[in-house]
Amino acid sequence: MNYQKLNAFAPEMRSVLRIVSALVFFAHGTQKILGFPASDRAFPEVMSRFWIAGMLELVGGALLIVGLFSRPVAFLLSGLMACAYWLAHAPQHWVPALNGGDAAILYCFIFLYIVFAGPGPISLDRILGRDK
Repeated sequence: MNYQKLNAFAPEMRSVLRIVSALVFFAHGTQKILGFPASDRAFPEVMSRFWIAGMLELVGGALLIVGLFSRPVAFLLSGLMACAYWLAHAPQHWVPALNGGDAAILYCFIFLYIVFAGPGPISLDRILGRDK
């Protein structure tokens, strides 16, 4: 099978991966910081570890959605997700499917991919000439 036609859309799909991942990630921040959607863990104490994570999810997610400062933000969020996995999930069980950390692992590596691959053509970074 010839994949040349599919390969032509790879840059745009990199943008789609960034946008969709960031939208879902952003929702975790809105839940923690803004209480939407409603959660019993909303509104954590300011400067607590949970609050810092929520703020990074909220602000970092928003920046990745629009593709602004994509590589440094993705690097920071990849590290956040690595820390989240090892500090919150891994101590519960060594199997990710049993410790609830599978999403943290996926986010970590999707964001790490964005660090190296860039935000794709549908991004403010590209429009502003920051990432060609």
